[in-house]
Amino acid sequence: MTDKVHARAAQPATTINFDVPAHACDCHTHIHGDVEKFPFFAGRVYTPGPASPEEMAALHRALHIERVVIVTPSVYGMDNSSSLFGMKARGATARGVAVIDDKTTEAQLDAMQAAGFRGIRINLATDGVNDPNVGRARLTAAVERMKARRWHVQLYTTLPMISAIRDLVLAAPVPAVFDHFGGAEASLGLEQPGFSDLIELVKSGKAYVKISGAYRSSKLGPDYQDMAPYARALIAANADRIVWGTDWPHPDSVPVPGRKSTDVAPFYNIDDGLLLNQLPVWAPDADVRKKILADNPARLYGF
Repeated sequence: MTDKVHARAAQPATTINFDVPAHACDCHTHIHGDVEKFPFFAGRVYTPGPASPEEMAALHRALHIERVVIVTPSVYGMDNSSSLFGMKARGATARGVAVIDDKTTEAQLDAMQAAGFRGIRINLATDGVNDPNVGRARLTAAVERMKARRWHVQLYTTLPMISAIRDLVLAAPVPAVFDHFGGAEASLGLEQPGFSDLIELVKSGKAYVKISGAYRSSKLGPDYQDMAPYARALIAANADRIVWGTDWPHPDSVPVPGRKSTDVAPFYNIDDGLLLNQLPVWAPDADVRKKILADNPARLYGF
């Protein structure tokens, strides 16, 4: 539940009200570079506006965030160049999550690893993939590619899909990382199908969850109080497997009637300062917040 702005991604309007630990990391961001240099994938379902490394750096200065993970969004297909551009701008304080396919070579993966990529993303949600057989096949193939590198496999999907792949995640030799509260819907309650499976995976230590993108599921913006029970339940399950992210620059990626995929979608007007200030509400203990913001990202992304 948010307003939208059409021109540029929003900057924080709220001052941070707690001590952010050293080496804090924003574990979910995207960079949209100059479209002339970084053209979009023809098969995309939306077109975002520009979001530069300089804008992201300003965001993180305001949030007292030192480290960042840049995730390749679906609009670039298998081209990770815009993410790499953003990572180079941040140097050693950046890591990346790439998108690959079966044509991606081991030499290309070697180059990605040298550049700071530490995982690959399977985006089922944006493409509307709900077939468990497809999800299982894609996860199996990804784990097979990643096991020698010990990279994680990040999934943007739904709770029913998480239930369908639960056994594969438990058996995998590499971690799974679930985006945006695992797809939990605020209006459906903690007993909604699949949330208990997500909790089990977090408890097992086999999966991480990003408490990110609260606005995607919340019905109570702008402080997203209805997401607090989900954040608290996930943290209580295993605080060593929770990471935090802004999901900046917050483009409206959901198709809407009358808007073509090539039309520039508006940005959501998200106050990331207010969003970060929810973390002490969800995790009152400073040591737990340090795990979520600094220690867990350092382990997962190899800072």
